[in-house]
This record gives sequence, structure tokens and C-alpha cells, in this order.
Amino acid sequence: MDRRSFIRASTLAGVGAALPLRSMGASTGFTPSPASGWRVFEITTQVEPVVSGQDVTVWIPLPSHEDPEWMRPMGDDWQGNAPRAGVVREDVYGAKMLVAQWRAADAAPSIVVTSRFAARDRAIDLSQPGSAPALDAAQRALYTQATELLPTDGIVRDTALKITRGAGSDVERARAIYEWICDNTERNPKTRGCGLGDIRSMLESGNLSGKCADLNALYVGLARAAGLPARDVYGIRVADSKFGYKSLGKSGDITKAQHCRAEVWLAGHGWVPVDPADVRKVVLEERAGLTLDDDVVRAARKTLFGAWETNWLAYNVAHDVRLPGSSGPAVPFLMYPQAETAAGRLDALDASAFVYRITSREVPA
Repeated sequence: MDRRSFIRASTLAGVGAALPLRSMGASTGFTPSPASGWRVFEITTQVEPVVSGQDVTVWIPLPSHEDPEWMRPMGDDWQGNAPRAGVVREDVYGAKMLVAQWRAADAAPSIVVTSRFAARDRAIDLSQPGSAPALDAAQRALYTQATELLPTDGIVRDTALKITRGAGSDVERARAIYEWICDNTERNPKTRGCGLGDIRSMLESGNLSGKCADLNALYVGLARAAGLPARDVYGIRVADSKFGYKSLGKSGDITKAQHCRAEVWLAGHGWVPVDPADVRKVVLEERAGLTLDDDVVRAARKTLFGAWETNWLAYNVAHDVRLPGSSGPAVPFLMYPQAETAAGRLDALDASAFVYRITSREVPA
């Protein structure tokens, strides 16, 4: 089925009948070049919600985070048998998603989305004064405010102030929180998916274990409570690490390679990449028996405050996302495809009820 006949208006009772229909073209004015460090990737997401006799709506995250220094979405295309589909953007953070809908009578719902983006590695020299312009007031307010799972009062604020006591500059406070996360948390391989990021519960229980959406959310919440703008960046790994870390890359079938990173805004430097969760991933997964004192961990720990290897796609920075047309609650973040019927939200981590597969490949620039 070609795209023109696929994208057509219809009415679905009870599931987002007002869905706007828009296509998203490639970015303009940008030609990535291997000589400049830019790499181009193509990811394909195939979704097949397993439903019978029910209307169903699917939301698929699309690359929407853009930064001229390291991340450029280059457009999306899709095909499938949904009678209604289109790209929408949520209002607060600008996260984009493809929304597709099927009627109860539609057999074997299926859709395939192909996205291209360009990325290059990041490294910020924090030893020298920077010249980045100040963050505007609206952005500062957005990225220091509390969210449903990232409170900035109570035990979160108390912990942040304790960690940063004696730290003077933005860089010193941001680094103090990073080092505290590295020293005091653990990656828990039994955590479902990437975790939830319920940082108050983590601090109150004293159980500082989890995965990236827990540990990096803890960094973001503590940074905000200390007065530093910070944000989670939700995405997915798309290539193996060229630096030899088997735990910090994934290529080919990336269905389970979702990864949340973090950024903190530092005066003069702008948005600075940090990833204490990946330090803990190296400890657990790189090879058996590693500790924070091993050289391979020390190297990752040093690098991941101020730098990223961008073998990874940034989808968005959105929290508490209300899915357009959904009758269910907001999702804490949009990093996995989501689906819903009249009976409720399908479990995005249950392959028996909600089948999807995501693959990646590097393509010529």
C-alpha cells in the first residue's frame, strides 16, 4: 500500500477521532559528512498490536530532539494497513510521535516506520570558561520544575543540598551529584525495561538500584533540587561502541536497547551531557567482577561527565506525556511504542500482547 492511500481520514469511535494528519519531511539545510564526524543512521520500527475485535491506537516515538552540534532528525516515512495515521507533537516539550488507529474489524493491524537521523559524538571542555548564552527564563523554569516522578522538595531537596554542600560553581555542584550517583547507586538487571524514575521512593526506601530511567532520573531530580536546570533525554542505542565497550552499544535488532541519558545546564557551557547510569552499566555488564576501582570503569566514569559517544538516537526530553486521543493516564516518558484499546493500555514490555521490533543500520551520509 503506498503512502498516499495509507494516510487518509476516517472516524474511529472512542479513540482519538480528531487526530490531525501530517507528514514529516527531512530537515533542510543540513548535509552530514563523515569528515565532520557526523554519522547517519536509519531505524525501522515495526508494530503489530495483538488485539481481537477491538479498536486500537498505537503511539510510536519519532526522532524530535534536535541540536546543531550533535543530533539532527532527517525525516520519517511509514506504511501499513491502518486506516488513519499521522504525526503529532505534544505541547510542552515538543516530542513527536506517529499515531496510528485501527477499527475492531481491521484484520492483523501492522505499521512500519522508518526514520533517519544524523549524530556525532559530544565532548565539552569544562576546565575552560565557556561562552554559551544564558538559558532563557521559560526554559529555566521548565527544566527546574518538579514532575510527577521528579519532585524537588522534601527528601530530594535535602539530599541535593547535602551532596552539594561546599560546592561553589555550577560545574562543581553538577559534578558532586554525578560522583554521588556513581558511588551510591547500582544497576539492577531485574528491573523491567529501563525502570520508572520514581526518585522519591528510591531515596525514602534507600534502594538506589535500577536502570537508566531510574539512575539518570535521580541525577536530574537532584540537579533540579540544587537549582541546576537538568533534563532526561530519552532514546535508543543504534550502533556498537567504537571504543570497545560491549555494554554501551547495540546494533541490528535494537528492540530492547532503549536508553535514557541526562543533560545539565551549566553557566557558560550550555547543555552538558552526563550519564552516571552507564557507569553503573559498565560495572555490571562489561565483564564479571568489575568494581568502581577498575581501569575500564574509571575511564567510563571520567568520560561520561561532559561527553557522550553518540551511537544513540535522542527521541525527546518529555516527561508526563499525555498521549493524544488516549483515555488512559500520562506515561512518565515516551521511549517505547505504546498501544491502547477500550479495555486499557497494553503493556509495552509484554511481547505476547504487543509485538514490535526495532532495527538499526548505518547508511551513507
